[in-house]
Amino acid sequence: MGKIAPLTAQEVASRLTALPGWTVTEGMLVKSFATDGWPYTMLLVGAIACLAEAADHHPDLVVTWPRVTVKLVTHDAGGISERDLALAARIEATLQGRLVKPPA
Repeated sequence: MGKIAPLTAQEVASRLTALPGWTVTEGMLVKSFATDGWPYTMLLVGAIACLAEAADHHPDLVVTWPRVTVKLVTHDAGGISERDLALAARIEATLQGRLVKPPA
């Protein structure tokens, strides 16, 4: 498989319009999901883990009692790639508001 190319900042910014709540922070695609408590936090972690494993692309997760923060970056590309945006979109499509609190 060839080297994965990073996307430009402009390419990422234009694609973020389709991913509400996702931002670029410290060179990573990031979103925090608030949950209704520890059991839902763990269910969310499991759902994200299954999606990531199926995509063979594994995000960093920060797990706390009422929140899961997802951080995506393609280390091989040295930045955000199509793989990160695709996994973020898959997470969004799968969750569709389940297991998480709506934004305040």
